[in-house]
Amino acid sequence: MIRKSTINRTIEIMFTLFGIWPHTSCVPFCRIFWIISIIAVQFYHYRYLLTHFHSDDLFNLMDCLSSFLAYMKVMIKFITFWLNQGKFIKTLEMVSQDWDSCADNENNMYETIDKAKLSSRITNSMIILHTVSAVAYSTRIILANVDVTDQSFEPPYIHKMQLPFDVNTQRTYQAVLITQCVYVVMCSWAAGAVNALLLTLVLHIGGQMDILCYWLTNFASKSGKKHESITKDKIIQKHQKIINLSENVEHLYTYIALLQFASNTIMICSLGFLIVSAIGTPNATEQIMRSLLFYTITNLEAFVFCFAGEYLKNKSKAIGIAAYNSAWYNLKPEDTHILSFIILRSQKQLTLTVGKMANLSLEYFASIMNASGSYLSVMLAMQ
Repeated sequence: MIRKSTINRTIEIMFTLFGIWPHTSCVPFCRIFWIISIIAVQFYHYRYLLTHFHSDDLFNLMDCLSSFLAYMKVMIKFITFWLNQGKFIKTLEMVSQDWDSCADNENNMYETIDKAKLSSRITNSMIILHTVSAVAYSTRIILANVDVTDQSFEPPYIHKMQLPFDVNTQRTYQAVLITQCVYVVMCSWAAGAVNALLLTLVLHIGGQMDILCYWLTNFASKSGKKHESITKDKIIQKHQKIINLSENVEHLYTYIALLQFASNTIMICSLGFLIVSAIGTPNATEQIMRSLLFYTITNLEAFVFCFAGEYLKNKSKAIGIAAYNSAWYNLKPEDTHILSFIILRSQKQLTLTVGKMANLSLEYFASIMNASGSYLSVMLAMQ
């Protein structure tokens, strides 16, 4: 069965659950649920931080801060897509148009399907990794044998929260833990799905750029005759569609990336502190394993955004190279003008930015890791 969509079915289902996917009847209910639930969770996090701010347990404070920032990122991602619903719908329509335009050409369809399959495998892998991370983060607390009737200590929760009611029975305590676990898994799906959609769209754009490069390379044959199915108008329209789609993706993700990297620097530092400070403690293995996957996911999120920006930049650069490498010397003067304009336009590379202030790239990812390591060193020195 031939695929007819770049967007993975998993992403479509999850975006429906989060009130993002267009033209679904449950959108208002889903949005109300997420707004109320995340605001409540963040408020209980804030109460815990306020209550325990002067305590000596820095490990729990850092753990609470990390989860607080993680939920804040999820909420901002939701709000960004909700406010840019029209832009998101336009992006999906442009992707669908690309599939329709490839239907009459076997090579174009093969390239588009190949990128769709690759993005599908990446999406499934990311969702599985986020699920495993969330379950591993929660399992130790759920399986712990805790006596909540003992008032001499505060019972542990998956996320550090100051709940508005007393938990004095095992049934209530287990219900709270299960609810927290389900919520953690759902929020991890949200983070993974939004990041996976970015990679899916960027890979789709890369596939369309490969098609354009193929057209440019074969715009004129060595015999001096133009390729029958490739015209100047098609090349111009294809290039402009790629630029428009890239700008739409940039518009959807630029401010998400800004929040992502502002919070991820703090989270990477905090989680690194949790892992390092747990070394030598009686339950070091449990604390390290609980934080390590969370730390891996946080780094993966930063890497996904930076890789997407690097991939898009390199692919857009390849368009100008393909135009120059084409057999332009076999064309008529009026036909070579289009190649000159494409080479000129390709000098302004397509990029993803952090709040329109800095371009995302692997070099930027390295600077984030360097800054996080510096903050971690300072925190360990102050411990």
